[in-house]
Amino acid sequence: MGASASRNWLVGVSALDPEPEEPLGLGQLPTELLEMVLSHVPPHVLLGRCRRVCWRWRDLVDCQALWLSILSRDHAALSPVLRTCLPAADDPRPCVLGRFCERRPIGRNLLQNPRGLGGEPRKGVLLKGAGGRGRMRGALGLRGGYHKKQVLDLEKEGFWRELLDSGKIEICVSDWRNDQQGTDCIYQLTVQLLDADQAILDHFSPLPFPIWKWRNSVSPRVSHVFSNLKKGVRFVSFECCIWDLEFRNEQYGISVTNSSVIVQVCLS
Repeated sequence: MGASASRNWLVGVSALDPEPEEPLGLGQLPTELLEMVLSHVPPHVLLGRCRRVCWRWRDLVDCQALWLSILSRDHAALSPVLRTCLPAADDPRPCVLGRFCERRPIGRNLLQNPRGLGGEPRKGVLLKGAGGRGRMRGALGLRGGYHKKQVLDLEKEGFWRELLDSGKIEICVSDWRNDQQGTDCIYQLTVQLLDADQAILDHFSPLPFPIWKWRNSVSPRVSHVFSNLKKGVRFVSFECCIWDLEFRNEQYGISVTNSSVIVQVCLS
């Protein structure tokens, strides 16, 4: 009797609603949807964190398809040109396009410390010598002066070989000098385009010219554009020297120039 009543009670009770399914995690998404989600993640996060999550995510971050969608969105004007000189699909170098998207090297000054501030001579600060004056040894002998040199690795900056060899980019260099110096000086700029072995492929080196103290109040600009680049350019060497022609112990100071190396894509 009790068992029959129990069965009748169960029959009269409506079935309970099924428990809601747990939402899908990112790891459960189809590849196409996961790629779409990842394309909205900042490039530095994709390369620094997402790539380490698992092998599947690493393969997606290393795949060109993800970065091509980012290029189309974030570099819409450049994308048609860049797509004509992409790295090979089986390129063993990981994240070649990712490094480009992260560093955004087009139109940006690639020189570190362009005004020569700080404490490292190789970054272009005044080299101190006796009497507090800047001193350097160069082609004109030992002089007080200012020396700035950097060698830029274009691949580390985010460019890839096929783009560098495509003939579709140009390298614009410039340097500003202040003619309102406290001493008579000689100024010289030397820029070299180097191959993978750092052999010179092209250069720009105008003749050294004097800067006479207190003559002018303007800041002339020296500039040059390297176009129709030879194949094989991988480095840019930028060197600026100002030699002090006076030998005073007072520190008048050599004016620090504002320099730039900028790579542009030829859209035409």
